Amino acid sequence: MLHCLTDYEPKILLAFGESLKRQTKFADFLLHNGFPELAALSAAIHSDTDALHWLLNNGYPEFAVLSNAIDNEPVAIEWLKRYHCDFLSTFAAACRKDDAAIKWFADNDLRIFILLIRTIHDILLHQSWDSSDIHKIRRS
Repeated sequence: MLHCLTDYEPKILLAFGESLKRQTKFADFLLHNGFPELAALSAAIHSDTDALHWLLNNGYPEFAVLSNAIDNEPVAIEWLKRYHCDFLSTFAAACRKDDAAIKWFADNDLRIFILLIRTIHDILLHQSWDSSDIHKIRRS
């Protein structure tokens, strides 16, 4: 059975949202209270490949794929569609600023998810700024 963000209570989703903002006490809360997959998803969204592999190897491939779909990877977007992860697919699209997906969340009054989408969009924006900042580009 595949997991979905809708499986979680609002207070757990709020903690996930705070962990996305790099609030380590919330990531620790998730880790030590039965939600390591959400802590790993938060880290994966921040480009942590170890967290992405943890999701793949510990029964949460859909969350690993969600992270990649948020990053607009075509194979991940297609995977979510193929396995009928409609909510996660719409969530990823909304994080990428797809107007129809954002409207769906607004029309369905899914406020907690709108907060998460805004937080993730901010993360993506900062990641794009960092990748174009010549001072932050790593040399190999």
